[in-house]
Amino acid sequence: MTVRQHQYFTGSARWAFILAPARYAQNPSNSTGSLGRGKAGLSLLLDVCWLHSLSPTITCITCIAADPSLFACNLVVRTQRCPTIYPTTTTPHTHAGSKQADTMPELVGSVDAGTTSVRFMVFDEFAKVIASHQMEFNQYYPHPGWHEQDAHEIIDCVHECIDKTIAKLEKEGKYSASDVKVIGVTNQRETTVVWDKDSGKALTRAIAWPDARTTHTIRELSAKSDKGVDALKEETGLPLSTYFASVKLRWMLDNLPEVRKAHDDKQMLFGTIDSWIVYNLTDRKVHITDASNASRTMFMDLRAQKWDKKLCDFFGIDMDILPDIKSSSEVYGTISKGALEGVQIAGIVGDQMAALVGNKCFQPGEAKNTYGTGAFLLYNTGDKVVSSKNGLLSTIAYKAGPDAPVYYALEGSIAVAGSAVKWVRDSLGLIKEAHEIGELAGQVDTTGGVYFVTAFNGLFCPYWDDTAAGTVVGITAYTDKRHFCRATLESTCYQTKAILDAMAKDSGVALKALQVDGGLTNSDVAMQIQADILGINVERPEMRESTALGSALLAGSAIGLFGWDINKPETLSKVNTAGKQVFEPKIDDQKRNELLHGWERAVERAKGWNENP
Repeated sequence: MTVRQHQYFTGSARWAFILAPARYAQNPSNSTGSLGRGKAGLSLLLDVCWLHSLSPTITCITCIAADPSLFACNLVVRTQRCPTIYPTTTTPHTHAGSKQADTMPELVGSVDAGTTSVRFMVFDEFAKVIASHQMEFNQYYPHPGWHEQDAHEIIDCVHECIDKTIAKLEKEGKYSASDVKVIGVTNQRETTVVWDKDSGKALTRAIAWPDARTTHTIRELSAKSDKGVDALKEETGLPLSTYFASVKLRWMLDNLPEVRKAHDDKQMLFGTIDSWIVYNLTDRKVHITDASNASRTMFMDLRAQKWDKKLCDFFGIDMDILPDIKSSSEVYGTISKGALEGVQIAGIVGDQMAALVGNKCFQPGEAKNTYGTGAFLLYNTGDKVVSSKNGLLSTIAYKAGPDAPVYYALEGSIAVAGSAVKWVRDSLGLIKEAHEIGELAGQVDTTGGVYFVTAFNGLFCPYWDDTAAGTVVGITAYTDKRHFCRATLESTCYQTKAILDAMAKDSGVALKALQVDGGLTNSDVAMQIQADILGINVERPEMRESTALGSALLAGSAIGLFGWDINKPETLSKVNTAGKQVFEPKIDDQKRNELLHGWERAVERAKGWNENP
């Protein structure tokens, strides 16, 4: 007689059942028509037998309970005490909405360290968010154009977010900390941290990516080459700009004696936020970064994916302070303390590259825009570096494994997007909650001729003018806060259009639809404005935590969790398949071109405002 035994776990109880030929279950004294549940440490054994077939076909208890018709004329079910607590053989059986019959639940976590907050999120294999916790941290603006953060506050938030997320997860009773098998890390890019290699203490506040204090440093560095700001663009894919980590580090060395001394004494380590987080999560055992973050420093050769001595010499940097460059998907180490002590860290990727992965833009020609503090549009160029002639950045998108191919991208960055909404709320007081800006903007069909160029720290792609200043034009007595709110949303949408036009010129292919994610996409009004200005469909997924999901996918892929493999996109076909909303353009080309012409005129007025007299 063939006997197969199976399990289904529910909390601390264990379901067990045997499938056997019908002749095995003929003792009516043990027969019952109901399903029982064992107490702690005790299982129930159920014999599920086909009356009309000797084939021991597998039927799961949960499926039977959900569909009583399975009993009709076909099954006899009888129960008895299970003689052993732990059966010796198990065969998996899955069904819709349940865990695998013979395995405990498996989950993947993601640390998402953004510009203004840290989150920890836990996903299942379908990208459903199981639990999360988010904490904001302080921003410091000691002088105009300066933007600093406390690196120790950030790592404290990371630890607390992990612990509180796990507490929430366990409180529900369905999962435990041990179900989280691996985590990934994604981070605000370019933000620069330096710390003492012995004590692990930061030598100064981190200089955040939007910080514009390095304008003079840019001029000095540009003068070293007849190519000016493009002196290193061929090797790095990036222009000299206040944006990137190399220039921030050079400023620290020139202006902060304690940093200079630590550098010269070989007592200093450097990293972007990903390096700082992993260094601390592993109890200072691992000093690394991934290829995507390294590509934003200007110290790495874009094609070789290695630190380059000539580039470091250009900035006067000792290469010994730099982290080791790893792929975006491999096991780097384990968490040293807290609720997830011992869990592997196996994914690192810059936040905008993470969103590209999270949106599953794996094919060349696919693009996404993430509307966060800034807005960042990435266009997958495959395994080829595309050098932009239209003000875009060439960057590494991801490298999903030590031996995997590198995927590159064209990127257009907008310095101010969601932060403009925050400014309208906190500095102008026009709204009390961020979501109100969309509600007010939706009360008018146009801005009444108002344009708001949100160049708080200059303009990024494709304009690259660090002397531009925030500018509002077109105000009349007719203008009210509704028009200003709409102009604030339109500013990001116009800059997105300028970037997409540049991408079309560089790639030779016009985008047919734009995938979007990030906080600003919660506004239907903003997304409709974006579709109108672009003249193409804007597609918004139901689950929009694409940044956190991207690092989770890379981490899971590193250990083969759920069968995921980033290099085989078909293995991710069931990830985040919930419906999406499509916003279609509602204005004609003539109206669109009139609006775009007005925007470009406003940009010209913003340029050069902060030039030294």
